[in-house]
Amino acid sequence: MELDITIEKLSSDGRGIARYNGVVVFVDKVCPQDRVRVNIFKQNKSYWLGELIEILDKSPHRVKPFCPMHNVCGGCNLQHIDYDYQLQCKKEIVKDAMGMVDGLSEQVEDVVPSPQIKEYRHKIQYPIRQTQVSKRILAGYFKPKSHDIVNIKYCPIQPAICDEIIDFIRETAPMYNIEGYDEKNHKGLLRHVVIRSSAKTGENLVVLVINSNKPNEKIKDFALKLYDRFDKVIGVGVNINTQKTNLIMTDKTISLYGKDYIEEDICNITFKIGANTFFQVNPKSAENIFRYVKNYIKTNFETPTILDAYAGISAFGLVMSDVAKKVVSVEEVKPSVDLAKEVAGVNRIKNLELYCEDSEKFFLDVIENGQKFDITILDPPRKGCTEKTLEYALKLTKSKIIYVSCNPSTLARDLKYLTEQGAKVESIKPFDMFCHTNHIENVAIINLLNR
Repeated sequence: MELDITIEKLSSDGRGIARYNGVVVFVDKVCPQDRVRVNIFKQNKSYWLGELIEILDKSPHRVKPFCPMHNVCGGCNLQHIDYDYQLQCKKEIVKDAMGMVDGLSEQVEDVVPSPQIKEYRHKIQYPIRQTQVSKRILAGYFKPKSHDIVNIKYCPIQPAICDEIIDFIRETAPMYNIEGYDEKNHKGLLRHVVIRSSAKTGENLVVLVINSNKPNEKIKDFALKLYDRFDKVIGVGVNINTQKTNLIMTDKTISLYGKDYIEEDICNITFKIGANTFFQVNPKSAENIFRYVKNYIKTNFETPTILDAYAGISAFGLVMSDVAKKVVSVEEVKPSVDLAKEVAGVNRIKNLELYCEDSEKFFLDVIENGQKFDITILDPPRKGCTEKTLEYALKLTKSKIIYVSCNPSTLARDLKYLTEQGAKVESIKPFDMFCHTNHIENVAIINLLNR
């Protein structure tokens, strides 16, 4: 069935939303205010799915994508929309998510744009495959809703040197008899290439994810060739991943040549970032978030005690240390805690306590010891916090919870719980961390006084 419809807005996953006789219709690759002809290929009771046939009238916000691979690559699903309007759409996505709590949508502020909208992505993860006949190595992103590789030679959202490194791997790996991974048969040595690229120095750490229990001689020789080829590649390692899984990297990384980390500067703190370190892919946008949180604390508190939960390499704890009496950071991944200790030492930070422990368990121990903090910073993964964690956070925090989230829906769920316990959401500030995609980072300030 073909329909002519007008796109009203974007859904949280970046699809266009229209209505036809009261039924919601979702369509990919469209822009709000487009009038389009679509083919309805799936009908459910509550919604239909449509495939774009033709744009009848273009939205004034539609632009020509700057990437030639936009129509086939699954990386940047909003690149056909003017950047300023992308920010408006993302604000609406956050507001829609917050609609589950009365009055919360009004707390959503304007989106802080990314300082860079090209070459902003400083962590690259390319799956590697191989053609059946010619045995050419393919490296790129998956096509939308598939595991078919788009063989990308040029990606404008990542540093140009990453294209050069990937192209070298693509051309040189066959010379060392290194085969690309076949996920159907679980064969082939090279599964992924991961690059951590420093915005500070331009240096790069390259990790070859291999389907083997240890690096063999040919992967070692190939890694050495790669290391010698680029002055800006300061380290090459392998990650051991023999699992039949979509997981890109395991926790077992072996450094082969050079350093096993790059350095990045955020708010005058020098961070060391390893292969498995969680760190934001857009350092300059991340710095906007850290400055925002730091300025809020500095303006509203005088040397508070701060609990930094789900801390990773304790980026928040380290950055906030000079406006705090004491910061306690909690992270369950030991290599991240070890890196945080190293960074604290290099930056001569004395008032940071680091604990390698599950956040929920640590919270309970703190409560049982009668300890409280002026501020708790929560920065959980996409799934958000457990209800028990939120319950504990309320008990151990005197004044404010600062909740940093990459998922508006789980943030809204958790804010709903907190407000039901008497907390008050002061503001929700979105930050554009992933330009040209539907993803959006948010910082919520939650007041616990007068509960």
